[in-house]
Amino acid sequence: MAIIKWATAKYEGLGKDGKGHVSTESGALKDQPYGFNTRFEDKAGTNPEEQIAAAHASCFTMALSFGLAKLGFSKGSLASKVAITLVKEGDGFTISKSEIWLDAKVPGMSGADFEKAAVEAKLNCPISRLLTCDVTLDITSFEGS
Repeated sequence: MAIIKWATAKYEGLGKDGKGHVSTESGALKDQPYGFNTRFEDKAGTNPEEQIAAAHASCFTMALSFGLAKLGFSKGSLASKVAITLVKEGDGFTISKSEIWLDAKVPGMSGADFEKAAVEAKLNCPISRLLTCDVTLDITSFEGS
């Protein structure tokens, strides 16, 4: 079974003067503006790195949630933040890192078991597997047993 999801991007004009719009199949993004100014100048709109960060945060958090449920836990909360690092390399740019910060509450779970489950989710969520950059995980808080 294969699941295929899609997005579209349009760009009118070229280079710094160009203006883009991105949309997703679900409509979560619909003609959202993007371009040089939203990527490098913090103007209103989105950018590819922000979209990758959102994809990684949601994928990792869901993978961890399912991993914890598989271990028999049914109550708790997970909150993650992902930062994507874009660096200049020669004439282009490279994504060099995806950093995950995680806050969690899983009543009745030990810290060691939680860390094992979190690392497993980091290594195996589909977006982590897609990224070839350094993917880090920092559990900023955990409340368990």
